[in-house]
Amino acid sequence: FNAVVLDEAQHIKNPDTQNAQAAQVLRAQRRYILTGTPVENSVRDLWSLMHFVMPGYLGSRDDFRERYEIPIMRHGSKEAQARLSRRLKPFLLRRKKQDVAADLPEKLEQVAYCELSERQREIYAALLSGARAKIDEAKANAGQARMVMLTALLRLRQAACDLRLLDPGQSNAANSGKLEMLLELLQEAIDGGHRVLVYSQFVSMLALIRGELERAGVAYCYLDGQTKDRAKEVDRFQEGDAPVFLISLKAGGVGLNLTAADTVIHFDPWWNPAVEAQATDRAHRIGQKKVVTAYKLIARGTVEEKIIELQRKKRRVIDATIENEEPLMEGLSMEEIESLLNE
Repeated sequence: FNAVVLDEAQHIKNPDTQNAQAAQVLRAQRRYILTGTPVENSVRDLWSLMHFVMPGYLGSRDDFRERYEIPIMRHGSKEAQARLSRRLKPFLLRRKKQDVAADLPEKLEQVAYCELSERQREIYAALLSGARAKIDEAKANAGQARMVMLTALLRLRQAACDLRLLDPGQSNAANSGKLEMLLELLQEAIDGGHRVLVYSQFVSMLALIRGELERAGVAYCYLDGQTKDRAKEVDRFQEGDAPVFLISLKAGGVGLNLTAADTVIHFDPWWNPAVEAQATDRAHRIGQKKVVTAYKLIARGTVEEKIIELQRKKRRVIDATIENEEPLMEGLSMEEIESLLNE
């Protein structure tokens, strides 16, 4: 080809995936990539992106890890950041939102705290106690301990959302203090003439929310990884067929234009604030005429509060290499995972 252009290039951030390997096979005189999140997990993402554009320019993966990734991610080395920035600068054209849409309305972000139901609180405490006992047993085997911790975190996050994620046999919405808050927020928003995007990582949680909306007679659009006609659902929402759009974070976090919405609700927090920001910006983008309000629903006294703190900690790691507004986000270390499960 004369030229190959990859849009949403973060999909090749892992060089071991079929996406990245297939892209690398393409032969072209010129290569370009476009992405809103050049760094999603770690500066190692940059190596994969540049390896497609200019193979070998940043050295081998091992070289890059020793020269840049470890010094920046583990030691916060400003010198390594500056070196990498100088290497990237001649080949990086950055278009900031405020430069091309100076009149874009404001984006307001708010953490909305809710209380667990009494039953949730009992089960959450039992899960946490059991998880700590299992972790103590598994610590002799580091690999096993990590898996036990991640499984425990998943179950605790599910319990903080709705007990039916742990046991589908549970029968009613009283299993979730957070779901009650969501339904109140949605009713207030709809009564005020607002249009709402609701994100969750758990498709099963979206199914529960959908059931509540149907019982309340609220029209909605729906998108997850199994949705056959994404464009149809987007068009329905944009044209005003429904005031609520339920979206799985993985399926709808990028590549959608949903400027008909002026309210975004994240039902559950994700480790990576850059991913959440991408999802919120499905509404806060060129074409938006209203102020966008984004809510994070957080259950008090749960691991969700610690996830918010972890996000804030990660945000303090400034990505000086590309002056990126989003944070460098590395996979969770054993220490970080264990801290989420401690008192």
